[in-house]
Amino acid sequence: MKKLILILAFALSASVFSYGQFALGIKIGYNGSKLSTDLETIKSEFNSGFHVGAYAHLGKRLYLAPEVLYCMSGGVFSSEGSVSKTLAWSQKITVGSLDIPLMLGFKIIHSKAITWRVELGPEASIAINKKISDSPNSELTTSDINTANWYVLGGTGIDVLFLTFDIRYKYGLSQLISDVNDQKFNVTNNALLISVGWKIFGKK
Repeated sequence: MKKLILILAFALSASVFSYGQFALGIKIGYNGSKLSTDLETIKSEFNSGFHVGAYAHLGKRLYLAPEVLYCMSGGVFSSEGSVSKTLAWSQKITVGSLDIPLMLGFKIIHSKAITWRVELGPEASIAINKKISDSPNSELTTSDINTANWYVLGGTGIDVLFLTFDIRYKYGLSQLISDVNDQKFNVTNNALLISVGWKIFGKK
């Protein structure tokens, strides 16, 4: 994954320096996430969260879009029997993470008033806040949540003057929760992100 990021950065460097276009802005939005596990005895519920941060666009028609976001996501797990197959339990998992996506974008329509673009790229995510609601019958703890995680994002966006509107799907490549007391959980986090941004500097 690190090699992929370096390849994307290198591939776009010529475009960035040739066109000399740079834009910087802030964004905020909604994300709906769901934690998925291979265990059939555990059910997962949809969870609502948010994200906020800054973005940059480097390049013209073909561009590189790095971002730094704080994202609040998670989900709710429930089971008729715990990991050790005893009593029923339900727990809400909340993760606050520092997300760093590096998107490769292409502007299908590009004018001064409106732009339509598509984007795809990897994301590194570092969990900085972890919380799991108490349940006497569950063995899940915050220490079971992996700190470093990888995702791939794809989506589309529209820019109208200084406003940006984005919709993306975020697919987990690594396991947010791997094992719980030697029980394989294999939990991945997938999410839908909808955001609005404000360009505060430069051209897009």
